[in-house]
Amino acid sequence: MPWRYQIPATVLGVSCQRVNSHLFWLLLYTVGITIFGVWIGRRVKGTSDFFVAGRKLNWLLVGSTVLAANIGAGTTVGAAGLAYRDGISAWWWNGAAGIGTLILAFWLGPKLWAIAVKKEHLTVGDFLEDRYSASVRGLVAALLLVGTLAILAAQLIAGAAVLEVVAGMPRWQGVAVGGIAMTIYFTAGGLLSSAWVNLVQLSVLLGGFIVALPMVLSRVGGIGAITAAPSTPASYWDVMYSSGASSGWTMLILLTPSFIISPGLVGKAYGAESARAIKIGIGAAAVAQLFFSFLPVLLGMSAKVNYPDLANINLVLPTVLLNELPTLVGALALAAVFSAEVSTCDTILYMLSTSSSKDLYQRFINPSADSAKVLFVARSAAVVGGLAGIILAIQFATIVDALRIFYSLMAATLFVPVLGALLSPRATSRDAMAAIVMGVGTLLAVYFGTNRKGWWDPSLFGLIGSAAGFTLSRLLARSARAS
Repeated sequence: MPWRYQIPATVLGVSCQRVNSHLFWLLLYTVGITIFGVWIGRRVKGTSDFFVAGRKLNWLLVGSTVLAANIGAGTTVGAAGLAYRDGISAWWWNGAAGIGTLILAFWLGPKLWAIAVKKEHLTVGDFLEDRYSASVRGLVAALLLVGTLAILAAQLIAGAAVLEVVAGMPRWQGVAVGGIAMTIYFTAGGLLSSAWVNLVQLSVLLGGFIVALPMVLSRVGGIGAITAAPSTPASYWDVMYSSGASSGWTMLILLTPSFIISPGLVGKAYGAESARAIKIGIGAAAVAQLFFSFLPVLLGMSAKVNYPDLANINLVLPTVLLNELPTLVGALALAAVFSAEVSTCDTILYMLSTSSSKDLYQRFINPSADSAKVLFVARSAAVVGGLAGIILAIQFATIVDALRIFYSLMAATLFVPVLGALLSPRATSRDAMAAIVMGVGTLLAVYFGTNRKGWWDPSLFGLIGSAAGFTLSRLLARSARAS
């Protein structure tokens, strides 16, 4: 249902002058990164620049753009909201992302990069067609378009939450501000613009959180005050606590496969200048995320002290940063959150635009399209995707609702076929199709046929179904050869 809830500044006890100051700095920051991204975009001359930045990204740019993509709505606003509700076990949101990114850095990323350089692949779809068939490529691209729009909406919801708390903006206005900014600069320069803008955003993001946490903890009375708060449940400091599907340690099941094989992250790895740049840059990003993981969680838990009755967990993090910090520090911290959402949005637009133009348009609609035409379609798809994400963001109730769609589809659709292609030299298109059909079918059956609580997590069963479909298809093929 559409978002109708607002928090006026007077309810939070924040003066209009302070709110206007925060809003001014946030809008100035948004305009600044947009202009910078458009300026970088002047260097884009063709699809290679737009899709993989000419394969010239050094380890610092590769690492920063991957980390900026990973630290988004879920790992900041979503993790803080879950921490407010469940406690320290919300660490698993960032923890699972960091674990998946480590596997991408030291195993999957270098392998796929070497194949991409040798065969001039620009997308994961290129790899799927080369290894399996055009039909596998098209089916995966079509399914992931749905999930891509859902995760884009989640990022925009988080950015809108910041602007709502700061200025009482209705959700649609906050969504529009973030959505328009990231659409403009990504459309201008693709991965090349994203990599450079993400470097700036990451500096603001990490700086804001590192400065904010000790100040907020001091303001609320430290760890002891969180433990002693009347609203703090007994399980608050249990890192293994889980309140059900998509909470606590069960995040490991939901998120890890997606951060290993996300087309957006693999695409960023494709832009590296060498396999070494992938290992150092993305490896550093994974380690940094594991260290970062406690920052939004402790900020969310701190909100229990002074704000025990927040009804909307999307607003936990921006509420704490606005009310518990001096104006300038609060503005930096809020800009950090806004950076996290916008930087992840451009990664999602990357997935959407490259898949639409290369995997669907050029492959199935206009195979003879030249570089200029494909680039035009990629930019057009980014604009259309940005607008669609804005519309969906106004409809979804929470960040977690939107993110669950993307991560579940990723695990059920892409994870097993890609790993199967690398680990099983004899795997065929039929095996990949069986994995996709069984994975998505099981995902939908569990989603609509159960209460989705406890172990009835659709993403887990979708992944199991996908693996079972692939394995069964391989066994049948082996049996046919034996007979």
